[in-house]
Amino acid sequence: MAQVSGRVVIYGGRGALGSKCVQYFKAQNFWVGSIDMHENQEADVNIVVDKDSEFSKQESTILNNVSSALAGSKLDAIICVAGGWAGGNASKDLIKHSDLMWRQSVWSSLISASIASQYLKDGGLLTLTGAKAALDPTPGMIGYGMAKAAVHHLVKSLAAENSGLPTDTTVTAILPITLDTPMNRKWMPNSDYTTWTPLEFIAEKFLEWTKNENRPANGSLCQLITKESNTNVVPV
Repeated sequence: MAQVSGRVVIYGGRGALGSKCVQYFKAQNFWVGSIDMHENQEADVNIVVDKDSEFSKQESTILNNVSSALAGSKLDAIICVAGGWAGGNASKDLIKHSDLMWRQSVWSSLISASIASQYLKDGGLLTLTGAKAALDPTPGMIGYGMAKAAVHHLVKSLAAENSGLPTDTTVTAILPITLDTPMNRKWMPNSDYTTWTPLEFIAEKFLEWTKNENRPANGSLCQLITKESNTNVVPV
């Protein structure tokens, strides 16, 4: 087998952003594992999650599969871009959508942390996905805001001493506003796309940070602010 540049796992590797990350890292000669409810044919290894499986069962299944796939190697980065969006206030879909958001954003982030504790190299990268909206109240999407705020808290906790992660791990989260995905274009056709963050920009950043170039400080919550098609990474 040809020498690889490094090894990364993309949690949510079949979504719009995840697929872009898999493609981008593969093009840079990385070994890429994808964790998702569906396979990504471009990944080297696919770990398919049963969304109806209970939380602890999901974790043990994923950890066992990661262990088998790595066969003694360690990861340079774990990139969690799993998640989704759902609206709802206290009188509309509160419990149903909060449950869904918790599973999609918090479960995936916690399992990513669990993978990192066992399979990340010293000095590796764990990056999760929060949301700029969750820095403020989200009355029209309570479950979403709560789940993303929990991810922000998780980043701070994992970046602190005695979090159980390998030595010199950098933990960070991206806080996007709107990603330029096909689905977002479909549902918001009249939006100003020059304020949407391109997926390529994020994939490039993840590669940089994986190589420890321009990596944010440990514990950073990185807002992705796009204006006139230019994106800046602005720590909170």
